[in-house]
Amino acid sequence: MPTDQTRDDFGQETAAMVRTVQAKLAETAPDTGLQGVLLMRHSAREYRRDIHDLENPLTDHGRELAQAFGRQLPQQLTLRGFASPPHRCVETAELVLQGHHGHGAARPDTAALPRPMEALGVFYALDQSRMWKGLNSSNGLQNYMHSWFSGAIPAEIMMPPQLAMAMILQVLLGRLNSAEAGDRDGHLDLCVSHDMTIYLVRQACGLEAAHDHRVEFLDGLLLYRDGEHIRLRSHHGAEVDVTDTLLRGYAGTGKGNSQ
Repeated sequence: MPTDQTRDDFGQETAAMVRTVQAKLAETAPDTGLQGVLLMRHSAREYRRDIHDLENPLTDHGRELAQAFGRQLPQQLTLRGFASPPHRCVETAELVLQGHHGHGAARPDTAALPRPMEALGVFYALDQSRMWKGLNSSNGLQNYMHSWFSGAIPAEIMMPPQLAMAMILQVLLGRLNSAEAGDRDGHLDLCVSHDMTIYLVRQACGLEAAHDHRVEFLDGLLLYRDGEHIRLRSHHGAEVDVTDTLLRGYAGTGKGNSQ
């Protein structure tokens, strides 16, 4: 059975989501194309215990997966890269851009280097030492997320999750609004982060709870403009409108609509 270090299907559902939304918008909004921001997890990484976890690099297989992911994205899109400062996130974004450009992407600026952004890191961990200790005793990140959302983790360790989600969405919206208007070929900003951030935004926005689906390498959430609406979509099919209420840090009580 393939393991995380040998599987070659990481990111395929995320890339398929981008293609699906692009195809939908080609019918409903042919003059604007896809205007989107993809918040995604980095590629396959090492798990060395002799260094800080955030310093663990990509594996060679992870580097291959990142480039393959870039080749699966629509060639006509203009891509820009942003990443959490740890090198595995920056390198993931760089390799995705390289894969996209090397596969015949029309725009030469897709080869530009990604820019690190602290807002894509684990800024919501206000006391990282105690966070790591809690993670190690929680028997898995999904259990830790449940404790965080249920209020069992003190606020001096972890920022309130709804507030952290709203701050991340504001940053993603900033990227979305910075895209050039009227680009009929479409535009996609890659924002490479960590599994904890994907779990956080998915659950706090009402898409899926942490225990519904494990966040795999290269899993992502697509924020995109659909007419007068801004939507956030999971590759698992759930989708929500990004409203002022959500941006203030209060998610809906139910799960997103399945598309």
